[in-house]
Amino acid sequence: MSEHHWAATLQEHWDITAGLSRLDGEYDLNFLAEGHDGQGYILKAMRPGCEPWLVEVQILALEHIATEQPDLPCPRVIRTPSGSAMLELPDDNGDLRLVWLQNRLQGRCYAKTEPKTLELIHEIGHVLGLSADALKDFRHDGLERDFKWDLMQAGWIAKELDCVTDPSRRTILNDISSDFSEIEPSLANLPKQAIHNDANDYNILVAGELNDPRKVSGLIDLGDMCTAPRICDLAIAGAYIVLDHAKPEQALAALVAGYHAANPLTPAEVDLIWPLLRARLAVSVVNSTLMAADNPDDPYVVISQAPAWRFLENHPIHQGLLTAQLRAACGLPVVDGADRVLAYLDTERGNFASLMGTDLANTPMGSLSVENSTWPQNPFHMSLEEAARVGEEFGTDLWLGYYHEPRLIYAEPAFRKGPYKASNRRTVHLAVDGFAPAETPLFAPLQGEVFVVENRNNHLDYGGVIILRHKTPDNDAFYTLYGHLNPECCDRLTPGDIVEKGSEFCRLGNASQNGGWAPHVHFQLALTTEGIEADWPGVADPDEMVLWQAICPNPAALLNLPDDKVMYQPTNKDEVLAGRKAHFGGNLSLTYSDPVMLVRGWKHHLFDEWGRPYLDAYNNVPHVGHAHPRIQAVAADQLKRMNSNTRYLHPAQTAFADKVLSKLPDSFEVCFFVNSGTEANELALRLARAHTGAKGMVTPDHGYHGNTTGVIDVSAYKFNAKGGSGQADWVELVEVADDYRGSFKRDDANRAEKFADLVEPAIEALQNKGHGVAGFIAETFPSVGGQIIPPKGYLSSVYEKIRAAGGVCIADEVQTGLGRLGDFYFGFEHQEALPDIVVMGKPIGNGHPLGVLVTTKAIADSFAQGPEFFSTFGGSTLSCRIGKEVLDIVDDEDLQGNARQMGALLIDGLRTLEQKYDCVGGVRGMGLFLGLELINPDGSEATQISSYVKNRMRDYRILIGSEGPKDNILKIRPPLTIDDEGVEMILTALDKVLSEID
Repeated sequence: MSEHHWAATLQEHWDITAGLSRLDGEYDLNFLAEGHDGQGYILKAMRPGCEPWLVEVQILALEHIATEQPDLPCPRVIRTPSGSAMLELPDDNGDLRLVWLQNRLQGRCYAKTEPKTLELIHEIGHVLGLSADALKDFRHDGLERDFKWDLMQAGWIAKELDCVTDPSRRTILNDISSDFSEIEPSLANLPKQAIHNDANDYNILVAGELNDPRKVSGLIDLGDMCTAPRICDLAIAGAYIVLDHAKPEQALAALVAGYHAANPLTPAEVDLIWPLLRARLAVSVVNSTLMAADNPDDPYVVISQAPAWRFLENHPIHQGLLTAQLRAACGLPVVDGADRVLAYLDTERGNFASLMGTDLANTPMGSLSVENSTWPQNPFHMSLEEAARVGEEFGTDLWLGYYHEPRLIYAEPAFRKGPYKASNRRTVHLAVDGFAPAETPLFAPLQGEVFVVENRNNHLDYGGVIILRHKTPDNDAFYTLYGHLNPECCDRLTPGDIVEKGSEFCRLGNASQNGGWAPHVHFQLALTTEGIEADWPGVADPDEMVLWQAICPNPAALLNLPDDKVMYQPTNKDEVLAGRKAHFGGNLSLTYSDPVMLVRGWKHHLFDEWGRPYLDAYNNVPHVGHAHPRIQAVAADQLKRMNSNTRYLHPAQTAFADKVLSKLPDSFEVCFFVNSGTEANELALRLARAHTGAKGMVTPDHGYHGNTTGVIDVSAYKFNAKGGSGQADWVELVEVADDYRGSFKRDDANRAEKFADLVEPAIEALQNKGHGVAGFIAETFPSVGGQIIPPKGYLSSVYEKIRAAGGVCIADEVQTGLGRLGDFYFGFEHQEALPDIVVMGKPIGNGHPLGVLVTTKAIADSFAQGPEFFSTFGGSTLSCRIGKEVLDIVDDEDLQGNARQMGALLIDGLRTLEQKYDCVGGVRGMGLFLGLELINPDGSEATQISSYVKNRMRDYRILIGSEGPKDNILKIRPPLTIDDEGVEMILTALDKVLSEID
């Protein structure tokens, strides 16, 4: 149909001049009208023969919503100047169509929106709840329609299931159809109202690009409206929300919670969501299968089923457990009677028999939390030797372990919820522990029936375990679990036995009996066993605690204790953030808009206060990995002895110097040990001036060498920044040798020499100003400049020119040294250049404050003619031992070789992404010093895309950084311990995140 025809129609009848473009529509004509006045409209021309009531009901419903909920993001009907909301007009062929107009809502459909966060889904539920509330009083005779998409009529599919020929799929649909038959009476008893009935992923609009927050900007297309219980509306939306979502249960819970916040649901309604959701998917696939039979040449009909089948076939979700999750998300009792059980337990608090045979009111608590404990040393493996000693620091007398406490002792892969070490994992304890000597007897807090008694003798399992079933005076059931017992209880008890209140019914097992742990009882309460039966999770994912705290609440009442005594509360991140803002400078930056609070580390992983793991692909300071046991041992050993400075002799000083010099060319003979790379660079300037008698320095633009006054003057990254001091008269900048964006590109065979020639005008300027040339200082491979690898030969040519002018050459290897580059121990080796001074920092101490400067004897002798040099802590015995241990570990664990191998895997994967995504302009780096240049469609620096990717990678539990003058270079420089699993995780997540960018 001609856009010209409908533009003329719009002008004639609505007096709106606009350009039209066709939009998708299954049966009707839809046009986007861009008005010459800047306004946007949607012109709708219904299919010939469309019944007027169908358009009328939509118009009236939209106007009703606008009156009842004027802030809802629903379209507004635009009437003609004469007041008509709908006209009957001919199309190009003379066929009459019902034509009407809406205002245009901004945004894109939810189906094409990324990321589909739980916060956004919660807002969708909220909007849907408000719309249902607005429509509850809306009436129209046409809404009582015989309609296959009316979920109350979903039973029609039962007679059509033979159209699905795959036996396994037909079985799934039969089960859904049977479940629907069971709930039909309950559904029929619910009140009915007008509902949207088709809040699918194309009828929800979302505004917000890249780093903007995603907000629901539209709920559109009321063409499938009908009268039904409001829960049908929510279930239909849920059917689309779960499709291809990485966390479908959490997504559905967020949707339901949002709806409930706007339009409170009853438990009976919540219980119907899952069977209705599946019924909607079944209606969809059966309907499309029937359509495919009628339209065999249209492949899209069958393709459209794929997401539904992916969900139905690959997500075996337990209805009872999911329903409990949805109830918990709404703050409703997880099962009927759960609220009465909790009230009973609270009333009886103080009257239960003592589990441990003694009053626990004054029993000390011991924390095994992520923050307060270092069990186990390796948070990804709990050895049996460690498990048998857990908590030994709290003594051998009775003590209690916290409920709701995040712990890393649950270290084995079974506790992970994904393929990677940094995948979500279960960390939060759902019980109270009672630690006491083996064979300590336990007494039943109240009468119970044995529900389970088993010996679970797998590695670090429960050993002997008992579950008792109890009933309140109102006949509401609940359960208690006792784990890590002496399995002799299995010989005495059988399911169905009655255990009387106060009776001794089991004893604590020792490590050979209780799964391998230090003797203790794991005491857990559950209000339902739906979906967990006898296999209760003893710990939960911190992001699922709304569910698990509701199912397994604090059992303090059964111990005759106040809840607060055994309820662990991690350090509040918001309070820490507020304290930081109050007591630290405003220009001390924090990464991420929602900062992470990290309290433990191991190798290339970090853990927050809830035990959530993160893959550290950013921090180069822990060169040999976080919390390396050899560094722990060396530091502890030396601090037991003494820690002094270089005014006194100690073999650690010369041993460290020998180790450092063994990695350098023979011309380097003298070491200076200082506190940091900043101090080392500051010292390098002093050495250069002492040796040359000149002051002037040449340095590449956007370099960074530290934060003291002297080195800020040679750090354009700082002095040219907002509020910076500006360029000093004795400093000359030269262009960074960036052959991607610089003056000389990669297709220029002479680019290295051309970049090097740029130092000549700088040398001349310093000489003309009378400063002379003291030297040239550069990050060998500019890091803050964007992870740049200068063309080979650049540095050697620059050094030659600087020396010819009387200067010395300083190689800042803080970022690139010590094997990070894989093929080279230092960056200057790649350049086949020999500096006069080499500076090392950060990584050489693996987090301990340490910097090193090495130079020639001649330069050191020139410096020695001046005043005494002394650094209180740089050459301390502790620092020297740690520094040498870091270098020994790099050698002993072949971490340089690992950097070469893992770097090659990363580079290959990044280059694949470069070919796949237009926003990736280039890959640069070597070893584990890597950068990914992100670009806009016009090739300019994509600062916003870089920020988006960095934050989204954090959502995937990966920490990376960004650099470059426009902050558009993703910086990947993990500890040298990273393995192929970590590389795979980076590349997989980065692929997903880049796919979200248009």
